[in-house]
Amino acid sequence: MLSPKKRPAQPRSAQWVLVAPESLTDLPKKVEDGPVFTRLHNPCTGEAALYLFNRPAQQLLEVKAFHEECHSWFIGQTVQHDGRLLFATPVDPLFLILHYIIKAEKEQGKFQPLDQVVVDPEFPNCVMLLLNTEVRKSLHHVTEEKEISGNKFYKFSKEKTLKWLKKKVDQTVTALKNSSVSVGDRVLSATFITRDHASSIKEEDYVRYAHGLISEYIPKDLSEDLSKHLQLPELSTPTPEPPLKKQKLSDGPVQAEEDYTKFNTVDLKTKKTNSKMTAAQKALAKVDKSGMKSISSFFGAKNKAAK
Repeated sequence: MLSPKKRPAQPRSAQWVLVAPESLTDLPKKVEDGPVFTRLHNPCTGEAALYLFNRPAQQLLEVKAFHEECHSWFIGQTVQHDGRLLFATPVDPLFLILHYIIKAEKEQGKFQPLDQVVVDPEFPNCVMLLLNTEVRKSLHHVTEEKEISGNKFYKFSKEKTLKWLKKKVDQTVTALKNSSVSVGDRVLSATFITRDHASSIKEEDYVRYAHGLISEYIPKDLSEDLSKHLQLPELSTPTPEPPLKKQKLSDGPVQAEEDYTKFNTVDLKTKKTNSKMTAAQKALAKVDKSGMKSISSFFGAKNKAAK
């Protein structure tokens, strides 16, 4: 008897669920003209990060992932085991150019052409940053420029950079106010924001919050210089708050602080009271029992009235 032939294993297709601007959904006729995923230096940490260029590299988007364990996607007739949810949001490419300009200042400390500054053997696709037409127009915000025989040379300017970053902070503050984003010592849900809390928010709270957002795209030492440039006072040690019963959302699964599985199999109506109960516990049990009777009689009366 012939044994049945085993079907060859189907290769898993690499697919992800990506939330991106609508402009990226209009795919071109040729695949090579479509969006490009690439790894570049994170301008804050210097580590590798995932980015997305549209064609022809006129828009740069950073890609971040929300990941939960034991999560998959059903895409068409397939199950994608990589259950991450990717978000692609626009980012100013000048932040990534600034990483190379600061590096060149520390290593060379002289004027250089831009194509010699933005060079990275580890991430060769960094040259795509130079294809953006707005990059060269905005370089004067962070550099000193010289032109010799029609060629431009650039050198990092901390003074100009801090002024440019302050404008970014001011724009972010305006956006926070217009969007009614809660800022301050303790961020609250927009559903529970009171008028007193909204009126108690100071301008400094908005500036500090915006500074924190901008600091995610610049090195730490530059972030500290920006804080001084904004004249932000140093934060005092906050008063410790009592731990919240309900845990905050995180990328990982929420862990229950109590063992709720004990309610799965125990019949609360037939559960016997412990014979070693204290007098206080017995009194509480009587109150609970009388309370349960009053509640049950109330719902019984409502049911009879409904009939």
